[in-house]
Formats: sequence, structure tokens, C-alpha cells
Amino acid sequence: MDPKILIFMLSVCCSSVFNVGAQSYQGKWKLLKRSIGVSAMHMAYLPNEKIVTFDRSEFGPSNITLPQGKCIKEDSKSSDCYAHSVEFDPATRAVRPLTILSDTWCSSGAFSIDGTLVQSGGYRLGEKVVRYFKPCMDCDWEEDQNGLLSPRWYASNQVLPDGKIIVVGGRYQFTYEFIPKLSGSDRILYKLPFLKETRYSALVPNNLYPFLHLSTDGNLFVFANDRGILLDYINNKVIRSYPVMPGGVSRNYPSTGSSVLLPLKLFSTTDSDNNTRNPDAEVLICGGTAPDSNEKANVGVFVPASKSCGRLIITAASPEWEMEEMPINRVMGDMIMLPTGDVLIINGAAKGTAGWGVARDPVLNPVLYRPDLRNRDESTRFEVLAPSLIPRLYHSTAHLLSDGRVLVGGSNPNINYNFSALYPTELSLEAFYPPYFTKTKPRPSIVAVNPGLKIGYKQKISLEFTLEGGVILSDLFVTMVAPSFTTHSIAMNQRLLVLAFNNEVKKTSSGNYLVEGYAPETAALAPPGCYQLFLVHEAIPSKGKWIQIKQF
Repeated sequence: MDPKILIFMLSVCCSSVFNVGAQSYQGKWKLLKRSIGVSAMHMAYLPNEKIVTFDRSEFGPSNITLPQGKCIKEDSKSSDCYAHSVEFDPATRAVRPLTILSDTWCSSGAFSIDGTLVQSGGYRLGEKVVRYFKPCMDCDWEEDQNGLLSPRWYASNQVLPDGKIIVVGGRYQFTYEFIPKLSGSDRILYKLPFLKETRYSALVPNNLYPFLHLSTDGNLFVFANDRGILLDYINNKVIRSYPVMPGGVSRNYPSTGSSVLLPLKLFSTTDSDNNTRNPDAEVLICGGTAPDSNEKANVGVFVPASKSCGRLIITAASPEWEMEEMPINRVMGDMIMLPTGDVLIINGAAKGTAGWGVARDPVLNPVLYRPDLRNRDESTRFEVLAPSLIPRLYHSTAHLLSDGRVLVGGSNPNINYNFSALYPTELSLEAFYPPYFTKTKPRPSIVAVNPGLKIGYKQKISLEFTLEGGVILSDLFVTMVAPSFTTHSIAMNQRLLVLAFNNEVKKTSSGNYLVEGYAPETAALAPPGCYQLFLVHEAIPSKGKWIQIKQF
């Protein structure tokens, strides 16, 4: 059968179970747009519920032109009339071309307090650029050509408790810095020898796009290649070194695995003054491959990717890795936190590494990981889900939407746009519907957040919601999800908190339900900015409600 017909059949499929041979899988897929004009190498979801995505900008024409005959003059002899970034509306599937002036290839990003996407680095003329995209109707990219002190190509970003963004690493860059440049300390380049120490080799570093997670004490967990540290970035001091992750596997680019900070569970209380204990911070890292896999792939030998995952409680007195195995080998997988607190592992390949044409055996099946079932066997914690029909390899992305779907796009393991290669350039966007969409139980709906959508730390808040049938209190909780910037299997600034709510549900005069609790205690738990608020009942999340938290 023609693959295009198969894709169409999948796009209209609405069954709750996808059957392949005798095997049945939960979840479903829907093709949203066959082409958005660019391959989605980088992706962000803004508080106005629009997706901004972009590719490289110096590789040649894309499949969408700039509006009204607009062209960007590159030099005295040439100009570029093609868009390399677009805005996509998941609700209407409309695409709006955007204008990027500098090369964003393999760059990084995060969000400011007001929901502006702050995007940094890239290649050649883009390597020191900081770009801004505001969530408004007709906004376009704004660029600061000298926003960085050091070239940042394959760097990582993380929002900090003061709202600033730390930018760590990059190719041949063993330093970090802060953006935007608002004070004297922001104009200093801080050395981080750990990044040089963890290189496999100069040509195959295996430590680019380091994993960054803000710990609950405000310090920064940095993981590169096969090990991690806790960094006091203010005083430029490594305050803790963690054990090497077992298994002899490299986890960072180009031996690309993925990482998440598991849900931060704030303590339930009826008194906000008692809500002062920090929860444990636990990191999960999955996938990757042997350190020499990229060298072998470049000569046509494609080594199987790793199945291994490791969990590490970075706040423990004596942290040790707890290892387990995924049901599928995977390199270049994206790990996305779902509103339920489960982890979706999606995209990637079973052999090879990241890079041009050096991966084989696309992994079409996502996997659901349930972190709360740590005392159960691996077959219970991991569940293989319905497969896509579209390979998503190098330069693919995934992102949680506020309705609970996961948007999936990108994949271009070719130097230019190539639609006849072994794995063609992919311009489409799909939505994956996790298993909670296929359950027959009713879905809750948030009606109101009080005192409003702007909240302060420690503030008492309440959620009014509707739900058909009765409420099972033991199966009710509220999560708060930070928007991330996704590229190269890393979701920068991804963070999910389970909020502290009272063990009581009230009925309102209108017949709705009401639960009360508290906002996070500190900015180390939840850096200031915009978040999606979800109410989860019987493992089924409501649609997210955008809120903003900061110090008022």
C-alpha cells in the first residue's frame, strides 16, 4: 500500500486501540498538517497556545516563502526569500511564516517571566545572537546580534529562580553565562572545566547539549556524557559530584539520550506556614549509545542503541543510580512529561547516533513510563504504545499541548531538504493522543482559578471544576507544568510540580466542585514565569489553564 494512503488512514483513525498483527497498543495518532514548510528542528509552545518552530536558516530554500515577496539580503550578490521559522496554531492548523535573520542551527532556548521565548546561539553568524519572540498576534522575531559573550552551538538553557536564564556549554565552550545582560555579573564568562573533562574526544564529544535541571535548593544539576555535578552557578563552584552512571553508555550528543526531572511533589497541608519542606529532586535519564558509536556509524557500522535508564535522587545524602531497562533500544528519543506525571518517550532510532545519515531502524512506538510504580516490575512501569507511520530521527521534536496531546514534528537527517533519501526530510506535524484520551471515564474541566491567573509564592489558591459523576478524592491531584524549548531530544526547562492541595472537595452553589491549596513556596521550586495548570482525576487530565507565578 502507498505510504501516503497509510498516513491518511492513520490521520482519520479514532479507535482507542491500534492493532499491529496480533499486538494491540494504547494511544492513537493524527496527522495535523502534511507540510508546514519547514522541518521542525526546534519547537516551543507559547502561552497564547501557538507553536513556534524553526530550522537552520543557511542551508538553502525551505518549502515556504516569506510573505508579500519579502527577501532577506544575505550579501551583495544574494538574498533569501524563504522562511525558516513558522508559527503554527494547533486549533486551526494555520501556518504563519516568520523572519529569522541569523542561523539558528542547533541552538537553545527558554522563556522569560512574561512568556517571551528567549532563544540563543546557533551557527556562524548566529552563534552569539539572542532572539526574542513575544506571544502576540502579529509578532515576529527580534534579534540582539551581540547578546552572548561566547559562541554557543549545541548549548543548553535553564530558567533560574531570579528569572534569568543560564546558558551552559556549546561546542568547544567550557563555560556558562547568563542572559539577558542586565547587570555586571551577567557580563562575565564563568569557566566550567567539567565540560572539558567529560568529552569523549574533540571530534566526538558525547557531552554537547548537556542536561540541566534546577534542583529544589536552587543549585543546578548538570549532566554530561555519563556523569553529573551540582553547580553553585552564583559562586562558580561545584558543590557535589555524583557517581558515574553505570553501563558504559554515553548519553549526550551525538550519542543522544534524553533526561527529565521527575515530578516534584509538594507536601499537602492545611496550613501554608507548614508548607516549607523541599521535596526530593529525582532525575531520569534514558537511552543513548556506546561512546564510539558515532565513529562506527560514520563508516557504516550501526551499533544498537541502549535500552538502559537510570534514576538518581540528586538531593539524597548518598545518591546512587537505580538502573532499569526500556522495552526498546532508543537513541535520539524525546522524553515529555505528561500532565499525569508519567513520562512519554517518543521518536528516535534503534541503531546509530545523532548526525547526518548515521542512524538506522526508526523507533515508531512511543513508550509510557510510570515513575510512581518503581516497586513494580519493568513490564508494568513501561508500556509500549501505538506506532506512528512516520520515522522521526535526527532533528525531530515533540511538545506537550495544553489539551494533553503531544505534538510531534521534524526529522531531517540530511544536509539539505531531501525528499528522496533513505529517510526523507519531514515537514509534517502529527499529534499523539496518550492513553488517557481513550479511557471511557469523564474528563474534568477547570472553570476558574482563584484569586486569578496571576499568583504569588505561598499564595492560597482554589480551583473550581466540573466533572460528571462523583469525585474520588484519593484519585484527584493538581499539576503545574513549565513550558519547555525542545530540540535534539532535550526539553530545556521542562518541569512538573504536583501542588499541595487540601484533602477536601467542596460543592459550590452552582453545583461545581472546589479544591483549595497553595502555590509553590519558593522560586527554586518553581522559577517565575508562565505554567500550565492541570487537574487530574482518575489519571485523566483536564485541559491546561495558563497561569503566571512570580513575586508580587
